[in-house]
Amino acid sequence: MKKLSHLDEKGAIKMVDVSDKATTARRAVAAGRVLLSPETLALLRANENPKGDPLEIARIAGIMAAKKTSELIPLCHQLNLTKVDVRIELRADGVAIEAEAKTASPTGVEMEALTAVAVAALTVYDMCKAVQKDIEITDIRLTSKTGGKSDQSA
Repeated sequence: MKKLSHLDEKGAIKMVDVSDKATTARRAVAAGRVLLSPETLALLRANENPKGDPLEIARIAGIMAAKKTSELIPLCHQLNLTKVDVRIELRADGVAIEAEAKTASPTGVEMEALTAVAVAALTVYDMCKAVQKDIEITDIRLTSKTGGKSDQSA
């Protein structure tokens, strides 16, 4: 079984040392959903939300969040992001969110993609809570990552 990478040999918390790892192009994609009622979806489609366009605000919030990931997650490395893209789409049951993050770094960019999705979802929640009280955020997950030694697609 693999060991947790953020613990030293005595079990103390540590930041992972990536100084000996090669800098490679890395990309991660994450996704999530915000479940909304038909009434809330109708308001979004009609662009009648009292707080403005939640989807565009959420998209920008996701991009900003990706850039702040190392400030939010204590042991996350600061990365020079070369791209962050957040796509939000209305679906029959709510909103689908997908975020892509890229960097050239010795460590992966998964946390930035996941953070972008989570904050975009929270922003949709915040923007729609005035019209719906039972909003559900669900299925936040990494869907793919490339670069480094453990490329994977979900």
